[in-house]
Amino acid sequence: LGRRGVTAFVVIGAGVAGATAAAKLREDGFDGDVVLIGAEEMAPYERPPLSKEYLRGESGHHFVRPPEWYAEHAIDARFGSRAERVDVTGRVVELEGGERVPFDQVVIATGSRNRKPPIEGLDLPGVFNLRFASDADAIKQAAKEGSKAVMVGMGFIGAEVTASLRQLGLDVTVVEFFGTPLERVLGPTLGGAIEALHRDHGVEMIFRDGAERFEGNERFEALVTKEGRRIEGDFAVVGVGVEPVTDVAGEDVPVDNGIPVDATLKTSVDGVWAIGDVARHDHPVFGSIRVEHFDNALKMGEHVAKNLLGTPAVFDDAHWFWSDQYDANIQMAGFATEWDDMVVRGSIDERSFSAFLLKDRQLLSTFSMNRKFDVRRSMPLIASKAHPDREQLADPEFDLRQLHPPKE
Repeated sequence: LGRRGVTAFVVIGAGVAGATAAAKLREDGFDGDVVLIGAEEMAPYERPPLSKEYLRGESGHHFVRPPEWYAEHAIDARFGSRAERVDVTGRVVELEGGERVPFDQVVIATGSRNRKPPIEGLDLPGVFNLRFASDADAIKQAAKEGSKAVMVGMGFIGAEVTASLRQLGLDVTVVEFFGTPLERVLGPTLGGAIEALHRDHGVEMIFRDGAERFEGNERFEALVTKEGRRIEGDFAVVGVGVEPVTDVAGEDVPVDNGIPVDATLKTSVDGVWAIGDVARHDHPVFGSIRVEHFDNALKMGEHVAKNLLGTPAVFDDAHWFWSDQYDANIQMAGFATEWDDMVVRGSIDERSFSAFLLKDRQLLSTFSMNRKFDVRRSMPLIASKAHPDREQLADPEFDLRQLHPPKE
């Protein structure tokens, strides 16, 4: 590495975003040095199955590229290595243990880590969280040995783990701080649709309550809530959100709810880029946002590789996300932290609907349950800042493709 006259691209973080960026550099013809640094020993894999089919034992790992691919394509894969700091002045990445890896351009793709709330007993054996394959393996083993699980938190990960555990035949009790699942993301109406889905599958759900402490004699036995409920179980899973992993930024790269980047995914520091969960991106439609979705990580990885090799272009993806829970296919596009109008087509009660979230008549986001085409067809409208007609949005027979802006 660091051959004289040879450009070196270093990618920190070997999740979907980082691994995709490194792979695309090679696939798009870059023949300089590519270094991919990842803390996990395992070759990069996709995380969404960990809460779904992998947890249920229905599939193995979905690798970003086959494990042998990196060596075959002359990528210096440092799996099992932890980057500690980007030294902008010295143009090196400092690794744990003292090694210094030189770079011409560096991509920070360090992702996010699970929040660890200050709950007594959180470190008891039998209290799990889900981030890595090893976590999914531990939960899978606990599910084989137990019959009753307690779930703390009902975001998308909590909802998916709950569904998988019910599908494995376990009794599940959920404790959620807000009034419905995903209330902060979806609001009470759409969150209520997720709640109804889980209740119909036998999940006991407790809202507007939180975890006070985990109890057990050397291993988890019960959760005591802030309202004084005592919920016994064989194991517990905690899923109360994530935070961006910005440690490598050190003092040289600005940090503010992630690592801020411009519309092309560049930071304000020359030669430093950020992608995936850790990147707070200046989006041309939504403004400054940080997105924690698989599809965003994948597309940012592809995009930053092209920008490294050519004239930097704006990353303007409308964002897309999916979640499978029981037999329900849930999809969402766009990004909306607030909205003043929601238009529904189909039936929420029958779980076949799409909900269009608008602010000042502009379509910001589409959420669907078992109506997947509406989400995909609305994405060009979101990207073009469209102001669609409410009656057309509400009409199940109206094809949203008729509203697409003309291609330039």
